[in-house]
Amino acid sequence: MSLTMAILMLVGMWLSVAAAMLWGVLRIVRRHSQHHPLPPQAPAKARPTQRAQQHAGVH
Repeated sequence: MSLTMAILMLVGMWLSVAAAMLWGVLRIVRRHSQHHPLPPQAPAKARPTQRAQQHAGVH
């Protein structure tokens, strides 16, 4: 086997391993990134805000 053939086979194997790893990662990401639609929620009732009364000397 010539040196050129060995280098080409090495690069080809590296590309196939990289493609397989990328495919696996994308498959896992796709499985775990599915967004589940939430049911619509009723709007919250507006409540009057109450402020805490503080004395003028309190910092």
